[in-house]
Amino acid sequence: MNSAPPTIGLVIKAAAFAATKHRNQRRKDAEASPYINHPIALADVLVNEGGVDDPIVLCAAILHDTIEDTETTAAEIEEHFGTSISAVVLEVTDDKSLAKAVRKQRQVEQAPHASHAAKLVKLADKICNLRDILGSPPAGWSTERKRAYIDWSARVVAGLRGTHPELERIFDGLHERGTKLS
Repeated sequence: MNSAPPTIGLVIKAAAFAATKHRNQRRKDAEASPYINHPIALADVLVNEGGVDDPIVLCAAILHDTIEDTETTAAEIEEHFGTSISAVVLEVTDDKSLAKAVRKQRQVEQAPHASHAAKLVKLADKICNLRDILGSPPAGWSTERKRAYIDWSARVVAGLRGTHPELERIFDGLHERGTKLS
């Protein structure tokens, strides 16, 4: 008999789903870390640093790259996790049919208009990505490329301001460290 509360069960279901979908993927860091570490890190930031316990936000954080980076469809997310979670995942999913520069500009433009849940996921994503760039950057990234990513992230986060002061403070600290890269 399953005694776990439904919210915990849903979050674990999302983690298992994402682990299956990302099972053959690696991060771009020099160690080629398992990709699943990234979505789990988002949920960890949200829960343990931001005090976020909304299962919709946590599931969307864990699933945030499945449509963008795997063969997963929006319909599949909706079927397994419902409309609310699917909607948040879609909000934070880049359209890979567009050029990279266009996708990046869209993130900046769309950030202020995203739902509160999507803003939380996006904020956690930028925190995790900055931590990765500062601690274990993608192999072959020059200082200039790292700085460009850090600066772009700050432009995205500018549109997320007012969402979660503590997570914004964490981002700001990472951003400040990133501006001192040499």
